[in-house]
Amino acid sequence: MSSSRVFIIIVFLSISTSLEGKIIASDRSRLLLHLLFCKKNRKYLRSGYHCLSWKMFKNTFQSGFLSILYSLGSKPLQIWDKEVVNGHIKRPQDEDIQSSVLEIIGSNIQSTYITCPADPSATLGIKLPFLVMIVKNLKKYFTFEIQVLDDKNVRRRFRASNFQAMTRVKPYICTMPLKLDEGWNQIQLNLADFTRRAYGTNYVETLRVQVHANCRLRRIYFSDRLYSEEELPPEFKLYLPMQKA
Repeated sequence: MSSSRVFIIIVFLSISTSLEGKIIASDRSRLLLHLLFCKKNRKYLRSGYHCLSWKMFKNTFQSGFLSILYSLGSKPLQIWDKEVVNGHIKRPQDEDIQSSVLEIIGSNIQSTYITCPADPSATLGIKLPFLVMIVKNLKKYFTFEIQVLDDKNVRRRFRASNFQAMTRVKPYICTMPLKLDEGWNQIQLNLADFTRRAYGTNYVETLRVQVHANCRLRRIYFSDRLYSEEELPPEFKLYLPMQKA
């Protein structure tokens, strides 16, 4: 049994997911060195000193799936930064899927979050237009935000929240309502469609992903098109244990 799929509506519809993009050895080494420097010098970065701005996945072959977070990885937040105020970010065992997940909990959703890339001056540079998040509904306030670049060279933000009732489009940010089913959900975003319908421009790439409290995460990934459940590789599916009669 798999999770339910959530299609966000802005006035427009959304979508789903796809072979995982590989970082070649030289790119991976450069990425790890960059992240190591940034994390060791985090206090300077937050004071306004930034690492050299660069696109993390610029030289990565982008086709099929490109995963940026997986809760079962040895270091799920290796390319992420986190901020916690009156809350926690842990990796507990989820009782429904009987597996480790990333849990983000905070009394104020704005002050507890994870953000990717870790370096505030870097961008993802991911051109794949579909974003998929496998997330658990904790029946608390929850929001996330995606920053993209369009063909007018303007940075736009799309923010989805489960406490908002209407879609609002402003010059640089579009806020949308998010309705989650009980338990685990698969949120699917067609970023190219969102950009075109909200701003009349064309999607170029995703710059940043930021996920706020309160939720549990299994995986966040990008894909080149919408894939059916049958087409997904096993590691991209969410298996729920069979209920005993």
